[in-house]
Amino acid sequence: MTTMVDVARQAGVSVATVSHVLNETRPVRPDTRAAVLKAIDELGYTHNTLARSLVTARTRSIGLAVSAISNPYFTEILQGVEAGALEAGYSLLIADPHDDPAHEQKVVRLLHERRVDGMIVAPSAEPAGMVDYLTRRKVPAVFLDRLVGDAYDQVCAENTAPVRQLVEHLAGLGHTRIGLVAGLPGLSTTTERVQGYREGLRARGLPFAPELLAGGNSEAEGAQDATRHLLAAPEPPTAIITANNAMTIGTLRALRDLGRDVPRDIALVCFDDFSWADLFAPRLTAISQPSKEIGAAAVRLLLERLEEPDRPPRTLRLPCTYVHRDSCGCTGAGHRPTHPVPPPERPGLS
Repeated sequence: MTTMVDVARQAGVSVATVSHVLNETRPVRPDTRAAVLKAIDELGYTHNTLARSLVTARTRSIGLAVSAISNPYFTEILQGVEAGALEAGYSLLIADPHDDPAHEQKVVRLLHERRVDGMIVAPSAEPAGMVDYLTRRKVPAVFLDRLVGDAYDQVCAENTAPVRQLVEHLAGLGHTRIGLVAGLPGLSTTTERVQGYREGLRARGLPFAPELLAGGNSEAEGAQDATRHLLAAPEPPTAIITANNAMTIGTLRALRDLGRDVPRDIALVCFDDFSWADLFAPRLTAISQPSKEIGAAAVRLLLERLEEPDRPPRTLRLPCTYVHRDSCGCTGAGHRPTHPVPPPERPGLS
């Protein structure tokens, strides 16, 4: 088995220098560093990170607890987290809490028992038990996508202003009965997107009609039921907003089953863009979230927390982009991303 001594002999340096290159414990001249890395590559040396963790009490690993990893939105977040972690020399341990509070506590505990240096978590709708676990054990953590109070570092997209923009766009096309298929109750994303929906109605002088707000529980099956419920109303909506991409799929299925053509019979716009949204007929008008940037920002916040454990918590909100296609009913809209939807001023957020 190749050792550090072998690497040092091959590179013509001391064992201490090899250690400094591997562990980044002291600056090393670029030419010396290059010689060490070349020797490592030629000899096929593998660094014993476990032994180092016993000395430093750091494993250089991050726990990631994100539900619905099959969801394109969370898949892109995962890509952002992975890229940021690898760039910083960290590995990832990934678990799916399934948006279930009890399972969420279990996977967070299991990740902690694997001695990760910190965690990135997309909280469930009832995260109190998980937050209590992290707090009592002083585990460095960052919450992403869904916000939980202000005691932890957090990063998410702006939710309110983009949904308001969708409502105002539909109202500008003449729609006065605009339905919303909302997400799982208890999630901050659901609360803020409903808020944006109501703000958009108010801005256009339209009354809020409770029968036009239906819960899709952030999943396709729930959205199918919610869409059928909306269209069964005595005065059904002429336009529908779906509050995430999974619910967009469910709504499209329901509209197909009911024989409703988009946008001829009903307009459809959605929160969450995905790579194949412009392959539908018609192509979907959508709000695009900066998914990979959210993941990368979560890693940066966590690494900063590890370096400065006592600094005040921060909440980062990243702007979304409005992607104007055809499903809203605009003739010849094509695929036109507009400027990012700016977040409103929020005291106390940075």
